[in-house]
Amino acid sequence: MNKKPSISDKYIKEEGMADLWNVWYSELHNGTSGLTLKINRVVESLESEFQRIDVVENDDFGKLLVLYGSLMVCDNDNNAYNEMIAHVPLFCHPDPKQVLIIGGGDCGALTEVLKHPEVERCTMCEIDRLVVETSKKHLPRLTAGLDDPRANLLIADGKKFIEDITDKFDLILLDLSDPIGPAADLFQKEFHQQVYNTLTDNGIMVTQSESPYYNKETVVAMYRNLREIFPVVRMYTCFMPIYPSGYWSFAFCSKGIDPIKDFDSIRYDNLKLETRYYNSETHHASFALPRFVKELVPE
Repeated sequence: MNKKPSISDKYIKEEGMADLWNVWYSELHNGTSGLTLKINRVVESLESEFQRIDVVENDDFGKLLVLYGSLMVCDNDNNAYNEMIAHVPLFCHPDPKQVLIIGGGDCGALTEVLKHPEVERCTMCEIDRLVVETSKKHLPRLTAGLDDPRANLLIADGKKFIEDITDKFDLILLDLSDPIGPAADLFQKEFHQQVYNTLTDNGIMVTQSESPYYNKETVVAMYRNLREIFPVVRMYTCFMPIYPSGYWSFAFCSKGIDPIKDFDSIRYDNLKLETRYYNSETHHASFALPRFVKELVPE
């Protein structure tokens, strides 16, 4: 894997302004457009065995975690990604006791999963220990779930873990970075088939499925493969301001559970879940897709 230079390597301090930075971070999408943020400071820059890890700070978003030059998560967004990848399937499964997260190094999805008392154990398999340690240091709100005794953190290759595991899980979340570097193999049909085999008879898999605007070819190929494996495959979306186009998608895949018909409204009402984005209305609305997206993933 070609390592990108550290964000701090790109910074130029204005002459004569010893205490002020005139630094802008830009993440380009397809090389032609992107998101640009004014950076107040570089909090930390590291290089793990697998990737560059940077933490920077911006007035609007607070601290931001950047992996291999791509924005992953931040302090001050609405936590939509973590809440939607976790709560949508959890409120559909009738008895989600055993949950597995592949990836998820910032631990936000783990923290959301463990808000559900029905969950007896949540195993998180993350390949890069340094991502977890950096998140614990700089994003403690996201990593709070690690203190829950039901949390089981494994530092391991998710692909190999799925190949070797004999246990079954009610819910598997693929909380992955973009399909490059160490995550590339986890977007392939062979891996999704292995995940299917690792689910219980009424199991659910949810995976992030990129931007329907910028990643059309990836989306089309991915959903075609998923529909050859799972009886139920439905896309749902959320608003994520730091992700390409601000519009992000997930694939809800199950052996029979329907994400709308099987939503447990009574359990949702009783739990009185504390969230910043997810609620029963956004659960249903997230499956309403614009026409251009429906054309990418026709049912």
